[in-house]
Amino acid sequence: MRIEWISANQFSIYLTFDDLVERGFTEEDLWHDATSVQNLFSDMMYEASSELGFELEGMLLVQVHLMQSQGMHIIVTQQLEDFDDEDYVEMKVTLDESKELIFAFAEFEDIIQVSSNLQAMAFDGGKVYYYHDYYYMLLDDDELNELNKENLIAIMAEYSQPSIITSHRLEEYGKCIYPSHAVKNIIEQFYK
Repeated sequence: MRIEWISANQFSIYLTFDDLVERGFTEEDLWHDATSVQNLFSDMMYEASSELGFELEGMLLVQVHLMQSQGMHIIVTQQLEDFDDEDYVEMKVTLDESKELIFAFAEFEDIIQVSSNLQAMAFDGGKVYYYHDYYYMLLDDDELNELNKENLIAIMAEYSQPSIITSHRLEEYGKCIYPSHAVKNIIEQFYK
C-alpha cells in the first residue's frame, strides 16, 4: 500500500491486488460485501492518518477507482468545515471500475522492446503518451478481445509498472505520440 498527500486536505492510496489478497479480499468482494469493504476502508483511513500524521475527523469523501489486474487507486478528501464534533468521522464511498490498462515506462526503448513481445501475442493496438518524464502505454479493454490479459500484464510488468494515472489526464495534459495502433506503428518504425 502506498499513501501520499495530494493537497492539504486530500491524499491518495494505491493498493495492488496483492495488497488486497494479503488483507483477505478478492475483487468480487469489493462489489458484493459492503460490510467488509467498509471495514477495509476504515482500516486504510486509520493507517493513512497514522502514516501521514493527521487526525481523522469530519467527512471523508472516498473515490475508489478499480484498475484491471492492477489494483485500486483511492482518493480521499477530508471536509472539516461542516462538523463541530471532533470525534465524528463519516465516509462516503464511490466505486468506479476502469476498463483500461495503463503502464508507465521510464524509457522509450522499453516501449520498443515490449512492442515486439506484444506483437508476438497478436496485439497491435494501444496508445502512447509522454507526460512528466514518463512514457505511458494505454490499452483499451476493447482492443484486448480474446487475448489472455494475465499473460499480457506479465509481459508489460517486465518493462514497466502499472500506472494510477487516468487516460483523461494523459489526453488533456500529456503529449500523444501514437493515438492508436501504437504497437503496429512502433514495429513498422523500429523493426523493419
